[in-house]
Amino acid sequence: MKICVYCASSPKVDDEYLHAAERLAIAFVEAGVSVVYGGGSSGLMGTLADTVIARGGRIKGIMPKFMNDVEWAHKKVIDFEFTETMHDRKAKLLEETDGVVALPGGTGTLEELLEAITLKRLGLFTKPIIIVNTKGFYDPLQHMLDRCIAEKFMHPRNRSIWRFVDTPEEVLPAIHKAEPWGSDAITFARNE
Repeated sequence: MKICVYCASSPKVDDEYLHAAERLAIAFVEAGVSVVYGGGSSGLMGTLADTVIARGGRIKGIMPKFMNDVEWAHKKVIDFEFTETMHDRKAKLLEETDGVVALPGGTGTLEELLEAITLKRLGLFTKPIIIVNTKGFYDPLQHMLDRCIAEKFMHPRNRSIWRFVDTPEEVLPAIHKAEPWGSDAITFARNE
């Protein structure tokens, strides 16, 4: 199984967020899950990669060349792919993945997550999307998505696109229990 993880690169965040990234990495390595992520060396990204590497797991970084030019790439990640653009990076992150996990992050993480949700809503990405709500970080997003449904910008069945969990240990069970999602989702997206 290969899982894409979106998360922050800021090293200035509360330790609880870093511990969540570490716990997710441990759970993935223990389950034999291969990780693909944004390639960063600091913050949640760095913690995720450091933990996977230290425990003998598999991790791949994907980063635009311009970010590598300012030395953002994790030096110990052996499997690395450099893209031309951020857009290319996002597409590569989702290629052949069995699911997406979002840990807390800033605008880059939010943008990647919302694009994955949009692609799934249109049936262009059909894998589970799990959002780890450490310290209630994603409560406002959960509220916004619920409001999109309540205000009829999205159909209630779109609630199956994502799943919020409170802890990293809930991620793999949530992936395994995710409702099937088909490429025909675009047909009901048009009829909402």
